Amino acid sequence: MAYHPFRHFGLKVVALALATLLWLTVAGEHVVERIIRAPVEFRNIPGELEVVGDPPSSVDIRLRGGSDLLSHLDTGDVFAVLDLGHARAGSRIFHIRNEDVRSPYGAEVTQVVPGTVAIELEKSASRTVPVVAQIEGETAPGFAIGQITVEPSTVSIVGPESRVRKLANATTEPVDVSARRENVRDVVAVGLLDSAVRLVEPQNVTVIIEVLPAPIARELKGIPVRHRNLKSRLRVSQMSPRAVTVTIQGRRDVLATLEPPAVQAFVDLAGLEAGRYNLRVQFDPSEQFGISEFSPAEIAVTIRPLK
Repeated sequence: MAYHPFRHFGLKVVALALATLLWLTVAGEHVVERIIRAPVEFRNIPGELEVVGDPPSSVDIRLRGGSDLLSHLDTGDVFAVLDLGHARAGSRIFHIRNEDVRSPYGAEVTQVVPGTVAIELEKSASRTVPVVAQIEGETAPGFAIGQITVEPSTVSIVGPESRVRKLANATTEPVDVSARRENVRDVVAVGLLDSAVRLVEPQNVTVIIEVLPAPIARELKGIPVRHRNLKSRLRVSQMSPRAVTVTIQGRRDVLATLEPPAVQAFVDLAGLEAGRYNLRVQFDPSEQFGISEFSPAEIAVTIRPLK
């Protein structure tokens, strides 16, 4: 078939005009270089590994291209990709090559600074830790915080093995008890103090705080001290002094009606032979009150054989 130079003449003219326009545009634009700070993206991290420490979050990229193109680059137009698909646990060095940088068409990557980055990788681990409630504020005067309950009481965490092992507990958002006279119940989020560790699943817990009348103190004088567990064929010939002064703490309504005989003080003579001893005063436990102070702390006891 014979060649006809004027066949499709109109299309050829249009193509020539477009090529000329493109050449004039490129030829009229200055080629410049620009250095921009670009983020580093970690991809294909093995499921059993965690990136720890402070890995580099950005690098400097030197670009060459048209001045108009480079001057209109937005954040996110350029970024470096680091493939960790074949990484192993430990301190590792990775290269960032020019071809690892994603940039717009027409922008040539000429240099990455730094070209190598150090990354610490560690095996991933998980465990269950208790949840500790954070309390904020002060109860109303005359009231105090009693038992604190968290439901559920534990959460599952995951992260680098060494950091997971060190984390003792999770914590809640602060629960405000300011000026409260009754129990507090609140649903709050759970968080972790170590940012390298995370919850397996985001979780809320219910915190129940018991608010009770604050304990008061009451001094009781002349509480008799008795002896216990004296061996057979022995006798106590002397105890000095025979009574102590005791300060007890408890709820106001309980202490107001409490009689001194409710406080049982004694010295334990178990295993002792005849002789003179200085023995510490002890008290029977009580669910109604607690012993905060007592004086004297010791009693002089003389033990002799029976005649």
